[in-house]
Amino acid sequence: MFLASMTENNFSLKKIEISVSEAEKRTGRNAMNMQETYTAYLIETRSVEHNDGQSVLTDSLWRRYSEFELLRNYLLVYYPHIVVPPLPEKRAEFVWHKLSADNMDPDFVERRRIGLENFLLRVASHPILCRDKIFYLFLTQEGNWKETVNETGFQLKADSRLKALNATFRVKNPDKRFIELKHYSDELQSVISHLLRVRARVADRLYGVYKVHGNYGRVFSEWSAIEKEMGDGLQSAGHHMDVYASSIDDILEDEEHYADQLKEYLFYAEALRAVCRKHELMQYDLEMAAQDLASKKQQCEELATGTVRTFSLKGMTTKLFGQETPEQREARIKMLEEQIKEGEQQLKSKNLEGREFVRNAWADIERFKEQKNHDLKEALISYAVMQISMCKKGIQVWTNAKECFSKM
Repeated sequence: MFLASMTENNFSLKKIEISVSEAEKRTGRNAMNMQETYTAYLIETRSVEHNDGQSVLTDSLWRRYSEFELLRNYLLVYYPHIVVPPLPEKRAEFVWHKLSADNMDPDFVERRRIGLENFLLRVASHPILCRDKIFYLFLTQEGNWKETVNETGFQLKADSRLKALNATFRVKNPDKRFIELKHYSDELQSVISHLLRVRARVADRLYGVYKVHGNYGRVFSEWSAIEKEMGDGLQSAGHHMDVYASSIDDILEDEEHYADQLKEYLFYAEALRAVCRKHELMQYDLEMAAQDLASKKQQCEELATGTVRTFSLKGMTTKLFGQETPEQREARIKMLEEQIKEGEQQLKSKNLEGREFVRNAWADIERFKEQKNHDLKEALISYAVMQISMCKKGIQVWTNAKECFSKM
């Protein structure tokens, strides 16, 4: 179980244990009033701060995967500088041929249950996200939670993909650190995708090797039935082969656990890019504000001196219809000066906002990198240890079979 600092309605912190303990297949009607089948997940929370002698109450509620998605989308909008933990895959990816890709398959649902629990624990262990009221209500308020989220208006604050794409191509002075971060996320995704594809191919071959041992076991067992002197040795060798072959299912189930750990960081790559996109949008807005301010200052200077440096519609209008009266020019200069003053304040505000974003984002990115290095190192070492153990068992099986053959 995991201890997490959580926020109550009074915003005081307390430690609670969080688990997604159960998955249940259900049927109901969707927004289009059509029958659908879905999976609901039981979230259990229990306070670990209690007085001696008092029983500890466990709160529980059911959530659909779509509600987890809603929570994460909210966190992405309200905490754009944070590398928000990803959700587990909605449909199986990088599967080997004996593994079902059906999102209702019991084994897949179980792995997704573990992934959803891991998502909640990641959010609960984050020093900023754990304090969010909507996250606390997600764990404790079953009814009307969606309405509470929608009332925050986070959808209106979300940046459109078209706007983000426009900023990516039109920003003139991108921050080199975020360019490098984008390359880092691309490389992370590429390397982990390659690892997962290789692992799926290895799993297929490994399954075949173990099933060959199952065939050996059957042959030795059938052979023992027609041999008198060698019967016992053949039967013993066949037994060793059968035991070895039957262990493959448990081994590959453990391997799927390590594959899911890799997949989490595959999806983290997109979370990193989301932070980069937000910074590009802020930088683009800053550049547009600076450009607009420079344009207004130039217009004000031209009106004050009576010189026009660049071609403009106003200059053409002046030539066609004559000069403005001094009163009109003074009114325009005064209006532009007010707009310039307002633009300078806006530019200063955007600069401060941008610097704060960079500072907070970079602190969280460093936290993420430290977490990633620790988790992947631990997962890959555990995977290597498992492979070594598996190879030793294979050697032991053939050593035992050899002893059986030598006794014939």
